[in-house]
Amino acid sequence: MTDFFVRHTFEAAGFSPVVADAYRSLLREAHEALDEAEVPSTERRVWIVPGRIEVLGKHVDYAGGRSLLCTVERGIVIVARKRADRTVVLRDARRREALSLSLDAPSRGAVPWSIYPRTVVNRLLRNFGEQMQGAEVALASNLPPAAGVSSSSALTVGLTLAFSALFDLPSHPLWGQALHDRADLAGYVGALENGMDYGVLTGHKGVGTLGGAQDQTAILCSERGRLEVYSWAPVRFERSVPWPSTHTFVVGVSGVVAAKTGAAKERYNRAARTAHHLVQAWNATGGEQVRTLRDAFLAAAGDAPFGEVPPALVTAAEASASEEFSAGHLVGRLGQFFDETFVIVPRAAEALVANDLTEFGRLVDKSQAGAERALENQIAETVHLQRYARELGATAASAFGAGFGGAVWAMVPTVDAERFASRWREKYLRVHHSASHRALFFQTTPSSPAFELV
Repeated sequence: MTDFFVRHTFEAAGFSPVVADAYRSLLREAHEALDEAEVPSTERRVWIVPGRIEVLGKHVDYAGGRSLLCTVERGIVIVARKRADRTVVLRDARRREALSLSLDAPSRGAVPWSIYPRTVVNRLLRNFGEQMQGAEVALASNLPPAAGVSSSSALTVGLTLAFSALFDLPSHPLWGQALHDRADLAGYVGALENGMDYGVLTGHKGVGTLGGAQDQTAILCSERGRLEVYSWAPVRFERSVPWPSTHTFVVGVSGVVAAKTGAAKERYNRAARTAHHLVQAWNATGGEQVRTLRDAFLAAAGDAPFGEVPPALVTAAEASASEEFSAGHLVGRLGQFFDETFVIVPRAAEALVANDLTEFGRLVDKSQAGAERALENQIAETVHLQRYARELGATAASAFGAGFGGAVWAMVPTVDAERFASRWREKYLRVHHSASHRALFFQTTPSSPAFELV
């Protein structure tokens, strides 16, 4: 059980006094939401679920690529308690919104964020059946929503942790067959969101996006003060590297909503569909049949080491061009995936180990350029935020997350972080003043994974 439900105090999690106070404030709000609803105060349990930074690894997880990840010192507090019936009631303490879901006839829900708890409830019901019961849940968050820091996955991870612990889902035989550690659990929550099977745990309609398990893995498996290297499909831990103690992340939220629902969902899914198209293009050549884009690279290269996209894969991509995916777009995506997975992430990890921050910054710039060139998911606001950060002296800076809005991280010396954040914000809003009511700039270092608070 402790592999899944790590129990900490704020101090054991390594939170600074400022971060701990912020979480305590969220905790009070969540408890008050339950108090106002006259939910008994006994037998309540609490989880702290952070957001994450995708340091490197843009749009590679669903394609079997490689990422460099950490969590942030902001997150969601979830307070939960069993109910005597088969209804799940969720209350957002800050938005003052509530949602009720019957386990016997789950409804669509009236609040915009209802798709996430409804997806969690439906999938856990499908996989673990009658072991699921009703619950009272209150949440409070200081993660900026739809900003690229994975507020939606933090919610699905947190609810999965809460329901699994409240109803002892790890005692179910199917859980024991499929989920052996937190990396497995991260892969499962990723499958929960995209609707796919996970081993013997059959799929169900997800949230509608074709993502992988990167966000969930960062939230569940990160280590304070370090960046984690994972590869995907399935989730595979590769290495952990130290974050320089002299430096801090400053995150600049553009103020442009990086939504993954509604009309924005199709734009987000296009990058994933491109990767799936390339896999199908390789399989159509009659070579070794593969499941992910990374496997296609390895199959096309054979036993020979490769320092560029294998020519056979380029030929397959060009031959598969369509009205939706031009040859140039497909070949560009191959180059972006190759650089990110086989060059940038491993070399960036080595640069951090060697404390070669100049090289690290150069590699991050290469990643940003690849996203702008091949992913078609960057907007003027995120491009400018990245440029301004470098102009102001950031050691490294990159947009991250789904794209089409969202945020940019900047790596800066801790002693300069406050001044840098102020100048960065001022320079950005001078050009993009219409974003001032939603833009947000905050500091963080790599933080702890999700845990139950005791």
